Amino acid sequence: MQAPLSDSPFHVWDLPGGGSWASFYRRPGRFLLRFPHLADFEISADGNSVVCAPATDVTHAAIEHLFLNQVLPLALSKQGKLVFHASAVEMARGAVAFPAPSGRGKSTLAAGFASRGQRFLTDDGLFICRQARAFMVEASHPSLRLWQDSKDHLGADACESAPALGYTTKTRLLAGPGLPHCDDPKPLLAAYFLGDGVAEAPQLRSLTEAEALVAWAKNSFLLDVEDKSLISAHFDQLADFANQIPCYALDYPRRYEELPRTIEFICRHADSLSIPE
Repeated sequence: MQAPLSDSPFHVWDLPGGGSWASFYRRPGRFLLRFPHLADFEISADGNSVVCAPATDVTHAAIEHLFLNQVLPLALSKQGKLVFHASAVEMARGAVAFPAPSGRGKSTLAAGFASRGQRFLTDDGLFICRQARAFMVEASHPSLRLWQDSKDHLGADACESAPALGYTTKTRLLAGPGLPHCDDPKPLLAAYFLGDGVAEAPQLRSLTEAEALVAWAKNSFLLDVEDKSLISAHFDQLADFANQIPCYALDYPRRYEELPRTIEFICRHADSLSIPE
């Protein structure tokens, strides 16, 4: 059982309906990340090691899911790496990313591309590395998490799924012939920040460098939000990144029958972009 903690967290991730999804605590030489009734994760101060203590009766699948989608991106952020809440898919000459908070449809969009044969690189944790002048998208774990209605409309029932998780009704679909995954790094061509779905047709607006910087910051994974030196270094990286990657605000109707038109719209636009040298 998770032991009571006497101190207060320095940061909390809240659930939309109330309550906390995760609480962050400081410990000598490490951080404690608590998911109530699920697990405690201790992350070393340098982000190089993680130790997990599952709560009673929590499955291995649930722990793996928490680690891959929540804890690992935070640990990598402590190593100074750029990690974002975004999905990404392969294009003919690189990759495009869809940064967005939870609920904006980035997983459904990635699954929509994959269901028509375009490989996805990640479902949520977007890992970026620098290679010469290009920013490369690193492949994440080969799975996509979808709500049941998205799974039904995309015809993903034949895809293999991971064991069910007790704390979410989302299904984690494993990559395969119906959902192809790309495991090679790809140069990032552009980022499309997803709107809230009020548009009646796909709409695109180019972001200024300042707008892009703020948008990337809002979608960043950061373990220590109070470390001023880390925050400063992170914003320096973001400024360079936002200056070199074309960024757009994208809104489109959140109706499944409109998804093919949206995908075609994105593909046509991405095909017109130049590859970073």
